[in-house]
Amino acid sequence: MNKNLISIIMFASAIFVSCKEEIKQRDIEVNYPETSKKAIVDTIFGTKVVDNYRWLEDDRSKETESWVTTENEVTFNYLSKIPYREQLKSRLTELWNYEKVGIPFKEGGYTYFYKNDGLQNQYVVYRKKDDKEEVFLDPNTFSDDATTSLGTLSFSKDGKTVAYSISEGGSDWRKIIIIDATSKLIKEDTLVDVKFSGISWYKNEGFYYSSYDKPKGSQLSAKTDQHKLYYHKLGTSQKNDPVIFGEKPSEKHRYVSGYLTEDNKYLVITASTSTSGNKLFIKDVSVENSKLITVIDNFDSDTYVTENRESKLYLVTNLKAANKKVVTVDAANPTVENWKDFIPETENVLSLNSGAGYFFAEYMVDAVSKVLQYDFDGNLIREVKLPGVGSAGGFGGKTEDKELYFSFTNYNTPNSSYKFNPKDGTYESYWKPTINFNSDAYISNQVFYTSKDGTKVPMIITHKKGVKLNGKNPTILYGYGGFNVSLTPSFSIANAVWMEQGGVYAVPNLRGGGEYGKKWHDAGTQLKKQNVFDDFIAAAEYLIAEKYTSSEYLAIRGGSNGGLLVGATMTQRPGLMKVALPAVGVLDMLRYHTFTAGAGWSYDYGTADQSKEMFDYLKGYSPVHNVKKGTKYPATLITTGDHDDRVVPAHSFKFAAELQEKQAGENPVLIRIETNAGHGAGTPVTKTIEQYSDIFGFTLFNMGFDQLPNPPKSKIKS
Repeated sequence: MNKNLISIIMFASAIFVSCKEEIKQRDIEVNYPETSKKAIVDTIFGTKVVDNYRWLEDDRSKETESWVTTENEVTFNYLSKIPYREQLKSRLTELWNYEKVGIPFKEGGYTYFYKNDGLQNQYVVYRKKDDKEEVFLDPNTFSDDATTSLGTLSFSKDGKTVAYSISEGGSDWRKIIIIDATSKLIKEDTLVDVKFSGISWYKNEGFYYSSYDKPKGSQLSAKTDQHKLYYHKLGTSQKNDPVIFGEKPSEKHRYVSGYLTEDNKYLVITASTSTSGNKLFIKDVSVENSKLITVIDNFDSDTYVTENRESKLYLVTNLKAANKKVVTVDAANPTVENWKDFIPETENVLSLNSGAGYFFAEYMVDAVSKVLQYDFDGNLIREVKLPGVGSAGGFGGKTEDKELYFSFTNYNTPNSSYKFNPKDGTYESYWKPTINFNSDAYISNQVFYTSKDGTKVPMIITHKKGVKLNGKNPTILYGYGGFNVSLTPSFSIANAVWMEQGGVYAVPNLRGGGEYGKKWHDAGTQLKKQNVFDDFIAAAEYLIAEKYTSSEYLAIRGGSNGGLLVGATMTQRPGLMKVALPAVGVLDMLRYHTFTAGAGWSYDYGTADQSKEMFDYLKGYSPVHNVKKGTKYPATLITTGDHDDRVVPAHSFKFAAELQEKQAGENPVLIRIETNAGHGAGTPVTKTIEQYSDIFGFTLFNMGFDQLPNPPKSKIKS
């Protein structure tokens, strides 16, 4: 049968699943709503696949809206009866309430920085000059409910004009607003329908940005497949913005970005069809009518231009260098055969930044930062001795900067920032938080455990000092394992509250991530995706074997690709954990590529129409397709947002419907759907605190705790 042949059979009448029986879970009754089954059958490579809940993909239908409302009523009724929900919320609120200040940057004679006084829903942009400080942009005023957040903030070359993007309701679709930096008044009409875009200024005249054509149908779920790079000249209408790249059939790509080198000499364009691998082009914009020059014409590597000195380009690449390296080449002949190694590949993964005329090479050594400073001739200046073992970020700035800034954190140390002197390598504290949390009472240990196929996998385990290894510690095992994303040590207010309750927080660096370079990433993709799940399962088994916890006190958690991780693990090993917490997960692996920009994830996942082998493999672990009737699944709280246009909420809706229909035993299966919220970025602090109080409350309650293990002694001051 032709692999593209998909027959769809619509049943004439809806079949209803009645889940009206009342399930008692520790004296809280759960009465699941009726979810109608409207079977659609797809035939893929000769295999019939029944989809009973495809109607939940229609985010604009009244029926879906009604289902969301009803499910939320059930969920919030349950959560409201957890006796210590408000205690958790109070402690989260109390601990969250401390001033947070970001790394400063200079534009147009001002020093700008982000700051949150404590419980503000969105960070505020401040600026100061001559010791006079003022609010520059306050996203908390963008909307009444604080669900409109600030995205990219970009200044013209002279710092006098600002373009910034906003997201409404958590959507990936953005607007770009242009203001005068001095008066803070809007200069011209707002740009609309912008998605997955930076803002890169050409002098003071205009800027480059990226977007898709507005899709037909739902803007939240319709497929977006052809990304384009535009140029907006100040004083002109957006409808007249020329397409710089991406309009021709030969230039069709899912992701296109453009940015200028610091000297405004070269426009750099990257183009890709998936989240890994890109083509690379440059254009000398200092020469009128110059041609676009191809640097790389395939998707075999991740390569970008990081700096230049006149026509000498500095590129970061993983081409024949799985852990990345820096090469140089002349812009006149920039193709691969002319590259020269500048900072060679090492056994550790490289991340590069530059400022003050230096390069700063941050290496991940078993997921922990090590920073080396180089000059532009490739000479090693020094290793920057960091404040401790953890994650460093920053060291970026302009060439003329005399001082740079970096941040440092780990799992039990709140983020602090430092002012760095690049000439002598010394630094001093710039900002350190004052927080009601005793980090000295907690400890992080890195262990290496053995996965199913013998691979050694690192994991950092954090908890209170003196914890008893008796198998009874409430434990959250958090993972991601995909898209070359590295999980490095960082402080979380929410996790601090979890650990105050005697909780253990464990983070393994699973295959599929970027902690050990491209080979580690590729080992968790497509037909090797099961390695990720096996690594996660082995992490859970290690925690149990070493008596940190037991199955009755173990929760697994992850978001997005990590939501898939949780969904696959709980369907493959339902008895391994007591609680499952999949957030905004990719859960329907046969249809993920049909929504928004989902097809761009094919490098990691493959697609169901790629080959029969790939289809069978995806069907074998797809969480939505592997819920078995009569199985006792763990207590499950699925979380998603109704405006999530990255991983559409239909994934979570369908998974919840399958689980509620087929769950055996008393463990509840609930879905918490945040309204007017997206994939997570820009979520107001108030909503974040409410989410964590519900997640932790649900978790502890289903582990059998009738009261908090360590009730907070302090109260919120009015």
